[in-house]
Amino acid sequence: MLTLFWDMHGLILVHFQAHGQTVNSANYCAMLQNELKSAICKKRRGMLSKKVLLHHDNACPHTAAATVETVQQLGFELLQYPPYSPDMAPSDYHIFGPLKEALRGRRFASDEEVKEAVHTWLREQPKSFFSAGIQKLVERYNKCIVLQGDYVEK
Repeated sequence: MLTLFWDMHGLILVHFQAHGQTVNSANYCAMLQNELKSAICKKRRGMLSKKVLLHHDNACPHTAAATVETVQQLGFELLQYPPYSPDMAPSDYHIFGPLKEALRGRRFASDEEVKEAVHTWLREQPKSFFSAGIQKLVERYNKCIVLQGDYVEK
């Protein structure tokens, strides 16, 4: 399981869930506290003194009370996610589709080979790729607002 944190400038954190480990609120909160905060300090100096805005989908680990509390304790803000809008997650519509296409048909001998291929593909993406993904999010949110939530990308 791959979890990505990124913004218009590029990747902030690439996290692969340990093999056999379940994605739950406790694991996600630990990642936020132990990995994301330090990644932001290293890659986006000064951002923690400003406002960090997280965009989560409605998956249970993201909406659990413990996760919401952890986000608040870290001083981050959550962007409200429209209900019943599966196509509003930028990683889903902008990154994972092209990544799957790039890896299609390749055979991997180990999890480590898959991770390396994913890292390589992500590193090859120009800054403009990530910026375009954020711009698409703005466009999708605007459509959702104009259509009063009755919006699903087809």
